[in-house]
Amino acid sequence: MTYASLSPQAALPSPSTAVWQLGPVPIRAYALCIIAGIVLACWVTERRLRQRGVAPGAVLDIAVWAVPAGIIGARIYHVITSPEKYFGAGGDPMKAFAIWEGGLGIWGAVAGGAVGAFIAARQLGIPFGVVADALAPGLPLAQAVGRIGNWFNNELFGGRTTLPWGLEIHRMDPDNPGHALRDDAGQPILEPGLYQPTFLYEALWNLGVVALVLVLDRRLKLGRGRAFALYVMGYTVGRFWIELMRTDEANQILGVRLNVWTASLVFLGALIYFVRVRGPQEFLIPLGAAATPTPTSTSDLSQVDLSAREASARTAAPEGYRVVSEEQYDAWRDTGVPPAEPAGDDDRPADDRPAGDGSVDAADDAPTGDRPADGTPQTRDDRADATGVRPVDRDS
Repeated sequence: MTYASLSPQAALPSPSTAVWQLGPVPIRAYALCIIAGIVLACWVTERRLRQRGVAPGAVLDIAVWAVPAGIIGARIYHVITSPEKYFGAGGDPMKAFAIWEGGLGIWGAVAGGAVGAFIAARQLGIPFGVVADALAPGLPLAQAVGRIGNWFNNELFGGRTTLPWGLEIHRMDPDNPGHALRDDAGQPILEPGLYQPTFLYEALWNLGVVALVLVLDRRLKLGRGRAFALYVMGYTVGRFWIELMRTDEANQILGVRLNVWTASLVFLGALIYFVRVRGPQEFLIPLGAAATPTPTSTSDLSQVDLSAREASARTAAPEGYRVVSEEQYDAWRDTGVPPAEPAGDDDRPADDRPAGDGSVDAADDAPTGDRPADGTPQTRDDRADATGVRPVDRDS
């Protein structure tokens, strides 16, 4: 028997298939959505990093660390918060490693991804706050795309509703994951009634968070990780009320879903950080081979030496970065002349100096003509060395 006839035409449909076979290889809609989200997040982050002075392609070096660490963190969070599925009566501990069967937690993904991004940032000599702020709008965009995978899986929906945009839900086949059960006529079976499309609410909310971060970041010029804190606050506010609408099975504390408590605590942490941390946006000037900005070419394409360009791109990897203000960065881009470095009267070790003090010796790197007449060595910002210089059930 099918219940499709009981649903009004205005209802939102759900796919009856979420897995397709390409020979022996299963192609999962959820995995495709996650990959698409990662690609979009990398694209947005790359553009924002380049606007702050980071060399092209750095986002790939960051993603190599952040993406696997995020997946591992997401799985660890899921297993810790749903241990009965793996270590309870009838559970199989080895299933904890079966990520392809679903079970990723966004909180663990963000935490694990942050650890991976931090490691990559140190290797590249990029302040971690610059990386976090660049990622701030890309991450909710990736989450919005990932929620489409939940739609394919007929999961993460809310309670029954009579709203015109109620969601049809298929009764999925436990013996054939990714496919709906079918009646004697071969038609997919629908659950009775319509349900709140909470996955869609969260996807739309995440797009709103993207707009919020982009607008306020442009107006307020958020720096030192505050744009990322704004994203966290925006996301957790939406996750709080959306989580209360969900009816799927979840662990609870004091009668409230665990993820509601998590959203509340994470929001408070982000709010405290956003209020207490102050400072301008940080812009970066590369050190070493890439210390000179590349001028825009106006020559005819037929006169461009592509082999020379490729060789230049291979040798132009910066050894690190010097942190400057936006005005200094714009002047450097226009003239190619790096800003004068402040005299350093701080005798603390470089690792103990606060970010932004720009007071590390660079006499050996400065051209003779740029040194003071009395022979006093100039100083430069060595924070690149302090941060590390590079030698040449689904998402719950």
